[in-house]
Amino acid sequence: MRRGSASAQARAPRAPRLYDWARLPYKGAAPIFACALLIRRSIADPEEVAFYLTHAPDGATLAELVRIAGTRWAIESLFEQAKGEVGLDHYEVRSWVGRHRDITLSMFALAYLAVVRRHAEQSAEKGAAGAGLFNAFE
Repeated sequence: MRRGSASAQARAPRAPRLYDWARLPYKGAAPIFACALLIRRSIADPEEVAFYLTHAPDGATLAELVRIAGTRWAIESLFEQAKGEVGLDHYEVRSWVGRHRDITLSMFALAYLAVVRRHAEQSAEKGAAGAGLFNAFE
């Protein structure tokens, strides 16, 4: 068992949450891989337990598995942002192909907005007034 944070980088604005972590190996992995049950227990509330099924390269350490499990927070945050900014949750499609296209377009729009936002921040830092919107890709 190891005590640590899932990922301080993924949750940069907040303080890292510390948990007790354990790994319980099990059989069934493809060659050169290892399966395990990753167990997370809250230090503040030992009754709060979460589980992750892992299928990682042989030799992956507990620290690596914990770090990867922590990226879930960053991914969830991006999906929440996509729902609010580009309407990822406002789809009415009836097929897998339509849903796939809707998600692809929404994620592309979110990426574009991130580039434009970053360009605007850099322009504001440099004091450049009137920087063009389409200059973000130069």
